[in-house]
Amino acid sequence: MGRVQLFEISLSHGRVVYSPGEPLAGTVRVRLGAPLPFRAIRVTCTGSCGVSNKANDAAWVAEEDYFNSSLSLADKGSLPAGEHSFPFQFLLPATAPTSFEGPFGKIVHQVRAAIHTPRFSKDHKCSLVFYILSPLNLNSIPDIEQPNVASATKKFSYKLVKTGSVVLTASTDLRGYVVGQALQLHADIENQSGKDTSPVVASLLQKVSYKAKRWIHDVRTIAEVEGAGVKAWRRAQWHEQILVPALPQSALPGCSLIHIDYYLQVSLKAPEATVTLPVFIGNIAVNHAPLSPRPGPGLPPWAPPLVVPSAPPQEEAEAAAGGPHFLDPVSLSTKSHSQQQPLLATLGSVPGAPEPCPQDGSPASYPLRPPLCISTGATVPYFAEGSGGPVPTTSTLILPPEYSSWGYPYEAPPSYEQSCGGVDPSLTPES
Repeated sequence: MGRVQLFEISLSHGRVVYSPGEPLAGTVRVRLGAPLPFRAIRVTCTGSCGVSNKANDAAWVAEEDYFNSSLSLADKGSLPAGEHSFPFQFLLPATAPTSFEGPFGKIVHQVRAAIHTPRFSKDHKCSLVFYILSPLNLNSIPDIEQPNVASATKKFSYKLVKTGSVVLTASTDLRGYVVGQALQLHADIENQSGKDTSPVVASLLQKVSYKAKRWIHDVRTIAEVEGAGVKAWRRAQWHEQILVPALPQSALPGCSLIHIDYYLQVSLKAPEATVTLPVFIGNIAVNHAPLSPRPGPGLPPWAPPLVVPSAPPQEEAEAAAGGPHFLDPVSLSTKSHSQQQPLLATLGSVPGAPEPCPQDGSPASYPLRPPLCISTGATVPYFAEGSGGPVPTTSTLILPPEYSSWGYPYEAPPSYEQSCGGVDPSLTPES
């Protein structure tokens, strides 16, 4: 067995997750089968970040240190046989960033201990990784409680002939969410053409940017939900929700080599129309009620009812009587969800991490420390010299459970023949 039978580090109360500015206390334990001469016994607490050009490669091309503190536990001497304990304590800096681990880099915090032996003898070393969670308060982000709205218009084309256009509007109830909170999605699709659209797809995307010799943008689809298409000359609305799984927080304040962004992307393949809504993932929930957006097409369900005039203008009345109209939108059904695995299973990757609490948007919803997520698993990268926008990639997903509601009523959109049956023959798609 040798003279050193046990050499390990343990933290007080078995903790592994700390906040910036907290004291970190622990003990270095040594068990010897025979006396051991030494030059010094030292313990070091470090925090650093490393980034590589290749996935899962520890040969860093860019590094930065956040703190590096050392203590001398014993000076030159000899340890007798038996067990020995050396307590230590460090004060973590208030600017330390949240722990993170990805395929192209990581932010790691650890305690290392070493027994430096006399010359020509082997030194003994051990280490222990701990995690830092610097909570991101969503309420500190401007306009975080406001609805998120974006719109895009795309022309339908067939053999270089324009056949009409489609207006896609997407919105969310907030701009920021925490783990376990439901992201409420509303999409309004106005098909002003004689062709049916493809199914509508909503994806929650994560983009991690690593600053190596050039920026590496690592994008993955976290969750995806697909709705039905919209028939010609019809307007439809789609109401869905995406449950936010265990994800690292946005931005990673304090780190200049790794940055995390999240996006909600709603798209159609035919015609190719896409809207992208940036969202924030934090640790402290928004404690303000969402405000109503300005009146406009495609209002989400949380908006107040519009004031309807007693008599519509003559042009609107004529259009409603003799041509396609979009005054009574239908509801789209949801075809599929990608979310399959239980949400709580993704929170168990960090020993000692607290369990999430039900989220209702109030500060009291988190009596415990917010959950800590170090990594979201393997991703597929793409490279760009500039900042670059997110693009969906295929990868192994870490997903929350199935949550869709199948019982809400909706009326199936009419067929193309039914839609065009009452249309004035002189009415063209462009009109």
